[in-house]
Amino acid sequence: MNAGHRRTAHWQTGLRFLSVLAASAAPAMASAQAIEFRSLGEEAVVRDAPSPQGRQLFVLRAGTPLEIIVTQDGWVRVRDPEGSLSWIEGHVLVPRRTVMVSVERASIRREAREDAAVSFEATRNVVLDLVEPAAVGWARVRHRDGVEGYVRVSEVWGL
Repeated sequence: MNAGHRRTAHWQTGLRFLSVLAASAAPAMASAQAIEFRSLGEEAVVRDAPSPQGRQLFVLRAGTPLEIIVTQDGWVRVRDPEGSLSWIEGHVLVPRRTVMVSVERASIRREAREDAAVSFEATRNVVLDLVEPAAVGWARVRHRDGVEGYVRVSEVWGL
């Protein structure tokens, strides 16, 4: 076999390897989905089943961010900030995005930098409106009083 044929054979072997690798990764990539969050537009009862007859588990306040798991016949399976899974009626969800402070005290800064001046502080479970999607570790948020700033994404839930 001459040098030209060896190079072609190596190249073809490499292509076969890449094809097998791509085919084996395809199922994993197909099952990966982006996480979707929505917020409650009003106070809502969460249930253990997708039905008005489902057992009432607890009540969530308006503005609470929820992770959408699955939608079924007008009901939505959600994960709340505490990690609990439950069902709610889909009409109570709104596209407006909020986040909830998940640490004891979060410093909301005037700029998306650790050394920026603090605009305000928010304590655990405070709900903030998401003004701009998260970028490079920070999200721009607004308090219900109108004050805005940047919070570290590691200090909130709902992104």
